[in-house]
Amino acid sequence: MTLDGDYLPDGATALREQERRLQGCQRCKLCHGRRTIVFGSGDPRADLVVIGEGPGADEDVQGLPFVGRAGQLLTRMLASVDLARDEVYILNAVKCRPPGNRNPEADELAACAPILAEQLAVIQPKVVLALGSVAAQSLLRTREPIGKLRGRLHPYGNAVLVPTFHPAFLLRNPGQEYKRMAWEDLKLARREYDARRSR
Repeated sequence: MTLDGDYLPDGATALREQERRLQGCQRCKLCHGRRTIVFGSGDPRADLVVIGEGPGADEDVQGLPFVGRAGQLLTRMLASVDLARDEVYILNAVKCRPPGNRNPEADELAACAPILAEQLAVIQPKVVLALGSVAAQSLLRTREPIGKLRGRLHPYGNAVLVPTFHPAFLLRNPGQEYKRMAWEDLKLARREYDARRSR
């Protein structure tokens, strides 16, 4: 129950408890430079989950995933396939900002993997949209580059995983070719989302 007396859905309660237990986490060296643990946000019963690599500077300040320029682009990407941010659940493979926004390292990803697994066990998504090579490779346990992973479906537990380019990559590489490929990936994710929700 919240302070104002509203009852939370079971998934929301479980996620809040997970987030509470995570406070003060020192599982890896990222704890030394963070301001905030960025747990995740969105609908705790979402059928589609979006997973990035790790929080950036804006996320570290605000405590929410994808709130900077890349987050604004992600919001537009979701809207392009008629999904609002509050309809999905957005999180990252690591919960603390890597220094200088570098890619998370293998030991950092491993330290956060059980936390991510707990989150997904509560949410039980039908479709996972993996943003960028770091997220896709760590989730699929592969070293295949994002260019080869994207454009197709990958089994992921009881869900299906759709890899695509990270919004930050699209901002750095504004060419039409990458936009077109990301658009195809988003449409693929939307088709799977619709198909699996109707079962």
